[in-house]
Amino acid sequence: MKLLSPLSLAILAAMSAAPAAAKEPIEIIQPAKITAPEKVELGKMLFFEPRLSMSGFISCNSCHNLSLGGVDALPTSIGHNWQEGPINSPTVLNAEYGLAQFWDGRAKDLKEQAGGPIANPGEMGYTHELAVSTVNSMPAYQTKFEAIYGKNSVNIDNITDAIAEFEKTLVTPNSSFDLYLQGEQDAITAEAKSGYQLFKNKGCTSCHNGPAVGGTMYMKMGLVKPFHTKNPAEGRIAVTGKEADKYVFKVPTLRNIELTYPYFHDGATWTLEEAVNTMADIQLGQQLSEKETVEMVAFLKSLTGEQPQIVLPILPPSNANTPKPVPFEK
Repeated sequence: MKLLSPLSLAILAAMSAAPAAAKEPIEIIQPAKITAPEKVELGKMLFFEPRLSMSGFISCNSCHNLSLGGVDALPTSIGHNWQEGPINSPTVLNAEYGLAQFWDGRAKDLKEQAGGPIANPGEMGYTHELAVSTVNSMPAYQTKFEAIYGKNSVNIDNITDAIAEFEKTLVTPNSSFDLYLQGEQDAITAEAKSGYQLFKNKGCTSCHNGPAVGGTMYMKMGLVKPFHTKNPAEGRIAVTGKEADKYVFKVPTLRNIELTYPYFHDGATWTLEEAVNTMADIQLGQQLSEKETVEMVAFLKSLTGEQPQIVLPILPPSNANTPKPVPFEK
């Protein structure tokens, strides 16, 4: 009998110990790799910078609160002058994995997305010109921009580039489910394991797959049965103009889903139990039993990963050249 060499034995051992993750529709979230720490730090400052809004009160973090799973935990966000937002705020966590940004996919990437709310009168209510003037008025910001982008580099392109660089770091690795995929069989409960098998058997992974468990495609909301909502958003049709894209939205990530309530683009569903039963009904034409609901929710909760550990930035003071906030319309 021919004996295997130590190298062959090592290869076989590695193959047998390889996690099932490679065969699964859900992939492991990797920790952030920061290659430009100065730009990330500048982006963090701008992410928390309320003076990018007309009121001087609303920042990116207002609607994508990093202490609340990257959302504001409201049905729709509160915009400038207490306006009611048109749609539920999606989480910023793991957003880099999305094929596009916003529910209707109108922004191709995080950088383009970052510029949208600043100039939206229903959100931050500012203009890009005023945002640039505000940032450029403060010497501390000028110094940071010059060190990263060169002289006279405070412009909206670099402002949104820095914000995007920070947002790319907002990933949530090491969920109990990721540990399970890496071979730790006891990382999740028996209920969660059953829920994951159910998640696959029911066909949920046809839309919710990849590292973010979603975000990789668009799908009609109400595929089998109509989705009844009072929210006026019509999805991709607003971008493409195609009737076929009516009520088609970007499939949301399910990572950290227990933290990112209320659910769906209208933010009208507050519990995971109701959410999974609604999706089973209108997307799959199926009904979940009480036991299946418990198992599915247990699996979804296992997708909660390590939250970004953020040290709040100290922002530079305004001065006589900084545009004054207008928090209230007379």
